[in-house]
Amino acid sequence: MSQQNSTGNSARRVLVASLIGTTIEFFDFYIYATAAVLVFPKLFFPAGDPASATLASLATFALAFFARPLGAALFGHFGDRKGRKATLVAALMTMGPSTVAIGLLPTYQSIGIVAPLLLALFRFGQGLGLGGEWGGAVLLATENAPEGKKAWYGMFPQLGAPIGLLISTATFLILSKTLTDQQFFSYGWRIPFIASAILVFVGLYVRLKITETPDFLKVIEKNERVKVPIINVFINHTKVLILGTFITITTFLLFYLITVFTLDWGTKTLHYTRTSFLIGQMIAYVFFALAIPLSAVLADKYGRNKILTIATLGIFIFGLFFAPLFSTGSWGITVIFLVLGMFLMGMTYGPLGTALAEIFPASVRYTGASVSFTLAGIIGASLTPMVATTLATKYGLPYVGYYLCIAAAITFLALLAAKKAMKENTVEV
Repeated sequence: MSQQNSTGNSARRVLVASLIGTTIEFFDFYIYATAAVLVFPKLFFPAGDPASATLASLATFALAFFARPLGAALFGHFGDRKGRKATLVAALMTMGPSTVAIGLLPTYQSIGIVAPLLLALFRFGQGLGLGGEWGGAVLLATENAPEGKKAWYGMFPQLGAPIGLLISTATFLILSKTLTDQQFFSYGWRIPFIASAILVFVGLYVRLKITETPDFLKVIEKNERVKVPIINVFINHTKVLILGTFITITTFLLFYLITVFTLDWGTKTLHYTRTSFLIGQMIAYVFFALAIPLSAVLADKYGRNKILTIATLGIFIFGLFFAPLFSTGSWGITVIFLVLGMFLMGMTYGPLGTALAEIFPASVRYTGASVSFTLAGIIGASLTPMVATTLATKYGLPYVGYYLCIAAAITFLALLAAKKAMKENTVEV
């Protein structure tokens, strides 16, 4: 793991640099998701109808997903024009300070309507930085990978997701156990947002030590850089962009159902305590983490498309059993439900970054992979907690499962179409 490529990057340095960024990304992003359910409805919106306050809070959660494509276009442009390293540093320095600022915000009681407006502004900043972070981290790993290990290298930034989730959930769990409700809502919830500054400084230090990727240096050497990558992607790679987006939507939808929706529904409707449900989610995140390297090994051996297809079929079946498993009232069965969902999430998420990176040429790869991923976030994640809550409230929990099944069917068809298209273009997904 210590060998160096032609740029002087050791494998260890590359993988740590790609992992640390997405760990920070998911820590920052998920502490917001948790706070959007547990804290923000009470502190940043007018007192009144709790359900309306929760929906308004979840709307600010959704805002970042609409900022992501803008971040993908902005940072993708510089990533494809100026290089992966500098752009990754800039993305981190956009996302990190936005998160810290949220932890310092005064509440609605202090400054009125300005509080939710500032919350929305910094949430937008989180999304903007995240739009450029993920694609760059994946390219940093895969463009430094030796042949036959693309998916293995590409899973390291993906592994940042469960690590970031575990750290963020553990943080809220510790705060819940050590502080009273009054202390938690007074100042405790702010601690993880402000403490994220430490992770940002570590990530910045690691990334400043790396050099440019071999693939981008070849683009410069061959004079293949395009003037406006985002226009090139939409005009010359339209079909690939659409397929990449639809391949990704089920991953997003499943993730935010199992994390945000279940936490809200489980604590408010099924009456689990916040502590017990967070423990159940942490157990599930361990299986999420285990599935990612497993899926990467299988993807390198059997192909990205095959593993993604099998995982998508598993998610479809899981959707059919969503309500029976989640509505039993048994904590043990609920944990099994969460574990199954997050394991399937790991199986589809592990090879996904590598698959998206491989379908675009190096000259527009940062932009193409990032835009596909972020557009899928809008379709598959931005409104998922609100849509799922509305479906469950009006029609019953089974309809949340059907919602997941519809997404899985769309992704399955996109994978079949991508397999045919990639064969024609002699590129494997």
